[in-house]
Amino acid sequence: MKMFRTLIVLAAVAALAVSVASAQAPAAAKPNLKNPAAFKEQAPAVYKATFETSAGTFVVEVHRDWAPIGADRFYNLVKSGFFENVRFFRVIPGFMVQFGMHGDPSVHSAWSSARIPDDPVKQSNKRGYITYAKPNAPNSRSSQVFINFADNVGLDAQGFAPFGQVISGMDVVDKLNASYGSTPGDDQGNIAAGGNAYLEKTYPKLDFIKKATIVK
Repeated sequence: MKMFRTLIVLAAVAALAVSVASAQAPAAAKPNLKNPAAFKEQAPAVYKATFETSAGTFVVEVHRDWAPIGADRFYNLVKSGFFENVRFFRVIPGFMVQFGMHGDPSVHSAWSSARIPDDPVKQSNKRGYITYAKPNAPNSRSSQVFINFADNVGLDAQGFAPFGQVISGMDVVDKLNASYGSTPGDDQGNIAAGGNAYLEKTYPKLDFIKKATIVK
């Protein structure tokens, strides 16, 4: 009996030690958003991403076979929390809404220079379809994307490859604040330098993403 009690005491002490060690262990560090090279996970064949915004919630469904390189990048951007507190900085009714400039200038700088190769255009830029914005240069996509408000099929021949579409909440996308039109989009140098602080001061009515998550 004495030996039995001793074993119980030793087991309790061991359990307490494990508990204390767990409590003292540092939490796993989140990958550094300033290091895009750390985000190279391949996306599932089909996945959904929920965007909670200041105007409501919408859901994007991504198909990797439409544009695998773009789908992988978008998956990593969403999963890493990149889009949190990001503004819809170019909203042109009847055309498209653009977002993807990070509010921290140093994070934006890192991702804007982490460019990915172009995907072949397999889908058309129809209403509700989401596509990367890019300069008029090959292999220049980074983190900026846009959602088509209309059937902008003229963009297909220009190399804009859709990788997904809004499957719910397109009414939310339609009502994003468009009072500034394309003006903030033409002001990207100042946005890149000043981030959200500049946007909040200069374009305070812009809608923004509160949180973006991959649907489990």
